This record gives sequence, C-alpha cells and structure tokens, in this order.
Amino acid sequence: MARLPVLSGKELVQILKKLGFQEVRQKGSHVSLQKDNHRTVVPLHDELAKGTLLGILKQCGLSKDDLTPS
Repeated sequence: MARLPVLSGKELVQILKKLGFQEVRQKGSHVSLQKDNHRTVVPLHDELAKGTLLGILKQCGLSKDDLTPS
C-alpha cells in the first residue's frame, strides 16, 4: 500500500480533475467537485491534514494508490 503523500488543496484539485471530477463551484477557499454520485469539498490550504485528505478520498471512492502516478 502506498504512503499518503503531502498535498496542497490546489494539487489535490488538479489530481481529481485528471481523474474525471469537475469543479462545480467555489466559495472562498473551498472548491466543490463532482463526478457521477461522488461529491466532495477540497479546502485550498497549503498543506492538507492527513485526516482531511483521507476523508476526501473516501467521499470520492478512491484509495491512496490512486494518488500515486503509475
């Protein structure tokens, strides 16, 4: 199993967009993304906390392995 990378909110948004998520809206420093039935909100922080990142992955139906380039 891959280690959890340290990502900023902006980097995570870019990764999710490459995986097919679309930006629905932005309110302040939070971006809402959607793909089919999966929705999530990503805070645009310099560094996302591990728990926040894991929660976002769970909401998106992704695993840690999906964040690492293959």
